[in-house]
This record gives sequence, C-alpha cells and structure tokens, in this order.
Amino acid sequence: MIKSSLALAAGSGSSVVIDHCQVCDSTDLEPIIFLGYLPPVNQMRTIGQVPDEQQAYPAGMLFCKHCQLVQLGLSVDPAIIFPPSYPYTSGTTRILRDNFANLYNAVDKKYELSSSDLIVDIGSNDGTLLSNFKNGGHRVLGVEPTDVGQIARDREIDTIQDYFLPLVAKNIREKYGPAKIVTAANCFAHIEDVHNVVDGVIELLDDKGIFISENHYLIPLLETLQYDTIYHEHLRYYSLHSLEYLLGLHGLEIINAELIPTHGGSIRVYSAKKGAYQIDESVKLLKSKEPTGELMINKLKEFKQSVLLSKLRLLRLLCEIKETGARICAISAPSRASTLVNYVGLDDGILDYVVEIKGSLKIGKYLPGTLIPVVEESIIFTDQPDFALILSWHIADELAQKIRANGFKGKFICPLPVPRIF
Repeated sequence: MIKSSLALAAGSGSSVVIDHCQVCDSTDLEPIIFLGYLPPVNQMRTIGQVPDEQQAYPAGMLFCKHCQLVQLGLSVDPAIIFPPSYPYTSGTTRILRDNFANLYNAVDKKYELSSSDLIVDIGSNDGTLLSNFKNGGHRVLGVEPTDVGQIARDREIDTIQDYFLPLVAKNIREKYGPAKIVTAANCFAHIEDVHNVVDGVIELLDDKGIFISENHYLIPLLETLQYDTIYHEHLRYYSLHSLEYLLGLHGLEIINAELIPTHGGSIRVYSAKKGAYQIDESVKLLKSKEPTGELMINKLKEFKQSVLLSKLRLLRLLCEIKETGARICAISAPSRASTLVNYVGLDDGILDYVVEIKGSLKIGKYLPGTLIPVVEESIIFTDQPDFALILSWHIADELAQKIRANGFKGKFICPLPVPRIF
C-alpha cells in the first residue's frame, strides 16, 4: 500500500510540505497556481478583539502527471484547520439540505435499502445528511471530529466524535455490524491520509456495501474559475480519473457517477468492491469528457492566467464604485469567501460588513485575516448600502432574488467568473 510523506507525517501536529503525490507518491508534480499566504478559513475572531498575530499558510496547487490528481502544496495541522469550535454547519444551506434529500432518494431507489441496513457518514457535521436516512427508517451513525457533532446528537442521530481511521471503523463494525452504505460528502478531499480513510471504508463495508463520496469536481472548478475554493481544508481536487486511480489501489471500482450542483459543481461517485455490481455507462461518459496529460496541463495554465485577470478586474470594478463614495457590503460568509477576500486584498475600508442568516455561528466574528465583521442579515434591509457583493457567487441569482424580495434596494455584484453588476 502506498504511504506518502503526508501519510507518514499525519498526526505529527505540524504542517507538511507536499513533495510527493498524496495518492500515488510520485514526485513528478507540476506547480499550477499560488494564491499567497492565506489564514485558516474557520479561525474567525470575535468582533472587537484587538488584532494580533494570526497564522497564514501558503496556498498553491500542484498537478500529478502520473495519477492526474490536482492537490494542495501544503497540509496544515488538522487541529488548526478543524478547530473543536468549528463554525460550519451544513444544515443552514438550502442547496445542501436539498442535495442530501436527493442523495437519500437516489440511494434508496438504486439499492432498495432495508430497515436493518447501517448507513455511516464520515465527517457527518450536524447530521443533516443522515437525518434523511434516519427519517427513512434506517440505522444511522455519524463520525465527526468537531463539536458540531453535538447538534446531531441533540437530534438523536448517534454520532462518534473522532477522526475516521481504520481502528475506528473496526470498532464500529464490531459494535454495529457491517455497513451497507458509507458516505463522505464534501470531506473526502479534506482528510490528510486518504489511504487510511479508504482502508477504513473497506473495513466497514459488507461484501455488497457501497461507498458514496461527493467532492467538488475539478472540471467546473477550472471552467468557472472557482479559485476561491482553494484553501487548506481542501487537500485534493478530484477528477474522475484521479478518483478511479485512488479507489482502484484499494480494490474498489467506480460503479456510477453523477454531477450535482453543490458548491458550484460537484460529483457524486458510487464505488464498491470489484465485481460486486455492474458498471454504469455514466462512468465511461464522464471520463471521456475529462482532459488528461498535456491537455490538462494546458487547461491548468489557462486557469492560472484567468485567475489573475479576474482579480484585477474585480479590483478595478470596486475602485470605480468607491470613487463615487458608494458603500458596499457583502452577502454570506462561506469558507470560500476567505480565499477571495484575502487573495484580492479586500478589507473593511472596501466592505463595511458581511451578512449571514440568523443562527449562523459566524455572526459576531470577523472574516479570517480581516476586520470585516459578520452580522445578522436583517441589518442590510435597514442600512441599505448601495451595493452588495455576493460571496456565495455560485448561487448568486438565488441569493439576490431572496434578498431583493426581503427589501434590499441596492445593486448586486457577482465577483466570478467575470465581475458584473446586476
């Protein structure tokens, strides 16, 4: 089994420079883009706290010419990236709630789950995904390393507070039995030693068990210029080719794949032990549309140039607005907002504040690396700034419609892929 330098350093409590591919251990890594030094996206300081030293880490992407994996060039200590007081909760985002409901319906239809089947979710967060399976009458168990898991437990969703490792999987199997479904939604690219994770999945699955991963998909990331999703939680940016290579090393094969709308374009991949199921035509079709080798390298070079131009265009647009004396706020504070704000160089002189919906754990904090405060959404309707920069720009039309319907009279700015006012 391949064990990269990253795997060997896992748990060391320090950052690790990635000089070997995280999947295949190759040293033939091509630098793609460098976005500077970025703070951890979920270390948010309380409004009014006196500024002091804050950690920041280099954010660069690399391409492995051997297994086609695009990956971050540094792995930061998980204790820093995923603090116990983790502020992200999936249940506050409608598109994620709808996606997880869709996931349950798709799985139940394809594989005819029974009430005795065990469904385990890796990185289960507040239990939003598992709640669909629980309400469907199935046994569920979450594995979540942060305090957010308490929200799930309060909803009577059994949750283990731990990192998902082979030993944890073994203990789960001994206590609960093998799993029919193991899911990893928007976390399979986050965990340091991905080989350990897959080993744990195999330990846990029964012979006809299915591993379902949802990941931000590399192709729309490049095509729609989603550089703001490059931050230290995201160690890997998967194509179907690179996922197939990784899973194949462990005796798993991809049996189905489908595109889903979350996070501006993701891919849902079903995999199982080789020979357990017939492979759907969707796998071959999606792979045929992916560039590989030199074609991928050329696409990545185009991406780098386009990111630079996008930054300059956004700054020019904001400069023209500020020269008129107009005021600008921002809408929503997803993790990706931290990359955009810090890479472009926005501060509280440009953005007065960011609004989040009531109940968000980010309210009362500053955006990472800035003194831009995050406040409750109702403020925008009484304050009425001239412009609102939509930081969750991948759902800009949906957010703008909602904010407009609630009484906002100003104009909206969508920063990517091409900055525009509407």
